[in-house]
Amino acid sequence: MPSAPPYQLLADLVLALHVAVVVFVVGGLVAIIAGNLMRWRWVNAGWFRLAHLVAIGVVAAQAWFGAVCPLTSLEIWLRVKAHETPYATSFIEHWLQRILYYEAPTWVFTTVYTLFGLAVVATWWYFPPRFTKRGEQDA
Repeated sequence: MPSAPPYQLLADLVLALHVAVVVFVVGGLVAIIAGNLMRWRWVNAGWFRLAHLVAIGVVAAQAWFGAVCPLTSLEIWLRVKAHETPYATSFIEHWLQRILYYEAPTWVFTTVYTLFGLAVVATWWYFPPRFTKRGEQDA
């Protein structure tokens, strides 16, 4: 008889991925601003800047359209499949959820995501990204 899929572990991995995306979005903006002030060339690499813009764009669009984040939906589905009870959480889940989730009206999150997205767009103007052709070194 095959063993049951490790839904609890998979849910924790999705939660960790979710936190990593948040760190990338928030930390990416900090890195872009600080990196330009400290003359770090990598922070303006086209691939990095485009990935960062797309990430916050998806978050802001989800907020505007009232869509639930697919990572949140997947995590919830996995936790239901794991037959978790509200107080039966793993160490990883307990601490990552405290970092990631807050209680506030929806409009607060939409406003914050939109303002953050506008800040990311402003960095494109103030600190423009550098796109290089394939095989070309960024001098």
